[in-house]
Amino acid sequence: MYPPIDGTRAAPGSASAAARRRQRLLICSALALGSAVLLGGLAALVASHWSPLVRFDRGAVNLLHGYAVRHTIWTAAMQTLGDIGSTVIMRALLGLAAVWLWAIGARTLGGWAGALILTGWLAGLLGKEGMGRDRPHFATQATQADGYSFPSGHALASAVSCAALVILVWPRANRAGRAVACTVAGLAVLAVGWTRVALGANWPSDVPAGWLTAALVVGAVTLAVELWRPGALSQDVRRVDWRTRPRIQRVLAVGPITAPDLEQTTGPDLADEPLTAPARRADGQ
Repeated sequence: MYPPIDGTRAAPGSASAAARRRQRLLICSALALGSAVLLGGLAALVASHWSPLVRFDRGAVNLLHGYAVRHTIWTAAMQTLGDIGSTVIMRALLGLAAVWLWAIGARTLGGWAGALILTGWLAGLLGKEGMGRDRPHFATQATQADGYSFPSGHALASAVSCAALVILVWPRANRAGRAVACTVAGLAVLAVGWTRVALGANWPSDVPAGWLTAALVVGAVTLAVELWRPGALSQDVRRVDWRTRPRIQRVLAVGPITAPDLEQTTGPDLADEPLTAPARRADGQ
């Protein structure tokens, strides 16, 4: 799936820009609606105590927890990995990105990242309180976890943060960079989700519930921002590119970018920035 934010340059009122915006709206709508339907179906199965799901959850948790109790090194490794991917760490990473984006002037993009953090936290809280599903309980616990189980907070936070970071990196990366970013993010999300089940902190069905909640949050928040401020996310993506160009371009520069040039390439919002932008390279690129 192509990310809902792209940094391709086009005049703000051009047909291509409008087409790309419609595409982003369609993708975000489909993501939010599809994940909401799947999440609702999974929640219904959990709430109705559907016997095949109950047997699977209990069997998997008992098997994995028993292994964790007997192998302390494995348990320590899973605990460490789970701590690295904890809700606090994941939200802090995205929070730092949001602060940095706000500081460089990409305030819509920074607000989008901040909204993902808050909305993800609220969605997880409402889901847990609404379902009221108890966590697995054993006489000898491999790890300690508080609160309700559905959806998994670790799975939710890691999926939201990793998805947002991939979206931020996507426009500035080539094909290989995008593949690496998606692979690393996907493995991180899978690993964090696995630790919750391996340690007996969550039922297996809690983890995909966290991922589906994350997809709903990312799709809904991005859709809301696109409808509230059309094109602002893409303009901020270009602003990030303008602010973070390598300094070597200044050494090779032949002159500063003028206001008309800046407006033509990045849109009217960026033309209002102070004329301290990196200059063009000598080869005209």
